[in-house]
Amino acid sequence: MRRPSLGDAITPLVVLAVLVAGALALFGLDALDGPVQVALIMCAMTAALVALKNGHSWSAVQKAGQGALSSITSAVFILLAVGALIGVWNLSGTIPTLVYYGIQVLSPSWYYAATTVICGAVAMSIGSSWTTAGTIGVGLVGVADMLGVSTAITAGAVISGAYLGDKLSPLSETTVLTAQMVRVDVYEHIKRQAWTSVPAFVIGLVVFLVIGLVKGPEVRNPVGKEIELASLGDIYHITPLNLLPLALLAVLSVRKVPPSLALACSALFAGVLGAFLQPDVMRGFVAGTGNLVVESVKGIWLAMANGFTIDSGIPVIDQLLSRGGMDSMLLTLWLIIGAVTFGAILEEFGLIARLVDPLIRSAKSTGRLFVTVFACAFGLNVVAGDQYIALVLPARVFRLEFEKRSLAPTNLSRLTADSGTVTSALVPWNSCGAFMGAVLGVATLSYLPFAVFNYASPLLSVLYGITGFKIEKVPPAFGEVRTPIAH
Repeated sequence: MRRPSLGDAITPLVVLAVLVAGALALFGLDALDGPVQVALIMCAMTAALVALKNGHSWSAVQKAGQGALSSITSAVFILLAVGALIGVWNLSGTIPTLVYYGIQVLSPSWYYAATTVICGAVAMSIGSSWTTAGTIGVGLVGVADMLGVSTAITAGAVISGAYLGDKLSPLSETTVLTAQMVRVDVYEHIKRQAWTSVPAFVIGLVVFLVIGLVKGPEVRNPVGKEIELASLGDIYHITPLNLLPLALLAVLSVRKVPPSLALACSALFAGVLGAFLQPDVMRGFVAGTGNLVVESVKGIWLAMANGFTIDSGIPVIDQLLSRGGMDSMLLTLWLIIGAVTFGAILEEFGLIARLVDPLIRSAKSTGRLFVTVFACAFGLNVVAGDQYIALVLPARVFRLEFEKRSLAPTNLSRLTADSGTVTSALVPWNSCGAFMGAVLGVATLSYLPFAVFNYASPLLSVLYGITGFKIEKVPPAFGEVRTPIAH
C-alpha cells in the first residue's frame, strides 16, 4: 500500500468542486433535489478509485463506507423524528397556535432580533440547535411568512440563535464532545467559548435590529394579517393547551432523553392531544370514516409518514401548514449519506492528512496556526459533509501542535467549535446545512448571508489568534497541568 501523493489528495476535491459547481450552474437551488447528491456519490467513487490505486482493497473501502453510515445513525433517526413531528404538530394545532400567538405579539420592526433571542434561549435550555430549529424555528419562519417579513432572514436569525445554545449549553453533545477531544473540563471550555460566542451573538442581534428597522415598514397591509388570523382561528381550536407538546419536548430535552426519542414522544403526544382538541381537522385530513378513534389513528399515522396537507383556500396558510412527514426528509438523508461516505473515505485512506500535514508545518506563527485550524475545519465541513468529522479531526490533529507551542488546550477547543460546529450550517450538502434547509423550508444558500452568528463567531476566533487577544499560555512542560495563563 502506497502513501497518497498530493495529486491523489487533490483529485477528489477538484471533482467535488467541478460537479457541485456544475450542478448549481445547471439546476440552481433545485440542485439539492438530486443533482448534488449524485455529485457527492460520484466524488465518493473517485476517492475509492484513488484508494484502490494505492493498493487498498475494495473490502477496506466498503468498511470505510460502513463506518460512515454507522456514524450518522443518530442523525438519521433525528431527521425522521423531526419530519414526523412537523407533520403531527401541524395536524394537532401546535404550530398553528405558535403562529397565531406569534403574529399578535411580534412586531415586524424587531421580529428578526426577537427570533434570535427566542431561539438562543430555547437552545441554551435544551442544548440542541437541530431540535430548536425543527420546532420553535419552524413556527417562527411560519409567523414570518404570515407577517410578510423575509423568511430567509428569519431562517438566518433562527440558526444564529440556535447555534448560540449549541455552543454554550452544557447539554449540547457537540460542546461535550469538543471538550473531551481536547481533554479540558467542559465548563472551562464553555467559559472560553463565551469569549467569542457572546460578542458574535451581540453582533448578530445588532444586525437583525438594523435590518428590522429598515425593512419593517415594507410589510404587507395589516388587514391581510387579520384575515389570516381569523382563518387560523376558524380552522383550529386555538388554545394554550396546543402548546403542551412543546413543553413536553423541553422537559424531555432538559432531562437528557435522546433527541430522536424525545421528538417521537412529543409527536405522539401531540397527535393524541389533537384527537381531542382538533377533531374537525383530523376528520377533514383523513376524509372522515365516522369513527373518531380510527380517524385519529389514521391521521396521526399519515401525518408522521407523509406530512399534513390542507386546502383552506388561503394560499399562505396552505403553504405554511402543508408540510412535514418522514418522507420529506429522504432527499436530505440521501445528501447526508453521500457527503459522509465521501468524507470517511478521504479520512480513512490518508487523503485529508496528506493535505493537512504541509499546512501544519508552514504555520510558523500563532496567527497562521489559528487560520490553518479554521481552514481545516471549514474545509472538512465542505468536503466531508459532517460537523463531527470537522470537529473531531482538527481537535485530534492539532492538539499535539498546540501543546508543543505552549498554547492552552482551551484555545483549541474554542477554535475547533467555532470553526467546525458553527460553519456546518453554511454548507448546503453538509448534514447540518441540509437539515436546516429541509426543516425551515428555506434553501441554505438563501439564508447563508443572514446567519450572522455563524460566520462572526469563527472570524472572531481567528482574529483573537492573529492579535493574541484572549490567547492563553501554559508552561512548556505542563504534563497534566491545565491551568491557563491569560495574556
